Amino acid sequence: MSSEEFEKLHEIYKSLYDEIRLMPERALKCNGEEKKRLIRVFDERQGEAEEVLQGMDQELRTAPSAFRGAMATKLRLYRRDLGKLQRDMKTSDPGFGSSPRPVEGGHHGVYSSQNQHSTHLQSQRALLLQGTESLNNATQSIDRSQRIAAETDQIGTDIIEELGEQREQLDRTRNRLVNTGENLSRSRKILRAMSRRLMTNKLLLAVIILMELAILGAVIYLKFFRK
Repeated sequence: MSSEEFEKLHEIYKSLYDEIRLMPERALKCNGEEKKRLIRVFDERQGEAEEVLQGMDQELRTAPSAFRGAMATKLRLYRRDLGKLQRDMKTSDPGFGSSPRPVEGGHHGVYSSQNQHSTHLQSQRALLLQGTESLNNATQSIDRSQRIAAETDQIGTDIIEELGEQREQLDRTRNRLVNTGENLSRSRKILRAMSRRLMTNKLLLAVIILMELAILGAVIYLKFFRK
């Protein structure tokens, strides 16, 4: 059991209390059969209220300790208020609570009407409990939906952050590729320049070799063939 069940019983008790709280004052202004009927209805509703208070007392014993203080205070106030109504009703009719209920056939219609009214009230209380339970279920469903939405939002945030990190990585990779392309362009320029120097060096070497051969030929000719 929980304090939530205690609150449901609290609502039922308030409904019963609101129904009977003006009956002692009305009983003072009534006479005859109307007064007897009012007293019988009060007796019946007061008994139902006592049963509800007993249920609240049972809930109090099993409720979490954090709620017991407030629950016990409510229960004491409810018992005090109900006791005051009983005293007020006894003041309006000294025979209240001591005379037995009549069971003659002449009162069958009155009891049938009372039973129908009691059944109607019980049906209303059942509907109230059902509505409260449906509201609790809807609240729990909303809480679950909110948790799922929060989890989904967190997942979306994580995905966005991950995509941002991947974009940064792609940007860095692109920058490295651009730098690599620039380095390759500079390397190709350097290689072309080296190739041109190599060809120039080869031509110079060939010219030097040819000049040396020409000089050597001239020396041989002047030394051995010319007199």
